[in-house]
Amino acid sequence: MKTVLTAAATAAACAMVRHQVEKPGFGERRWGRVCLRPMWNQRGAFGLPVAGRTLAVPSLLALGLVWCCRHNAPVSAGLVLGGGGSNLIERLRRGMVCDYLRVQKGPGPLGRYVYNLADLAIFTGALGLVLSSRRDG
Repeated sequence: MKTVLTAAATAAACAMVRHQVEKPGFGERRWGRVCLRPMWNQRGAFGLPVAGRTLAVPSLLALGLVWCCRHNAPVSAGLVLGGGGSNLIERLRRGMVCDYLRVQKGPGPLGRYVYNLADLAIFTGALGLVLSSRRDG
């Protein structure tokens, strides 16, 4: 139940933020080193040269694997499922994802790439899954 509730809350949060940044006239917002500016990503994660809809089958397989591994870390799995599902739905509907979060002058790749809330949920959840498997293994 924790997994489903976390996934639903994550997907809803991703949709709400995306809805706000996609509004006409949103422009760019800055808070210190963090910048919000919508950009459309038609490629894969980190700019991999893969068309958006091509990622549907591998994404579904990965989400299915996370579902099977949810018992050790249900909240972490929910973050991955909610964020991954949110990005997957957007890619299927539009063929691209709205990325909007950039850390200006961040260390290494952190400052080079533009993310969205779903990406952060996926990263955080995956980290939690890895750490829980190390603790249990």
